[in-house]
Amino acid sequence: MYFKIIIGTIVGAALGLLYYKLVGCQSGSCPITAKPHRTAIYGAILGFMISSSF
Repeated sequence: MYFKIIIGTIVGAALGLLYYKLVGCQSGSCPITAKPHRTAIYGAILGFMISSSF
């Protein structure tokens, strides 16, 4: 069970970084997507929530 949650969190963080690289924020004024560590943390939180719900 914990393995699935850890994998979900890591995949979420990786997808957050991928979103930063592909979409990102051109002006730098976006609160979540302006910096890569914020998008990784946001993605990790979403990955954790999704993986722990199953």
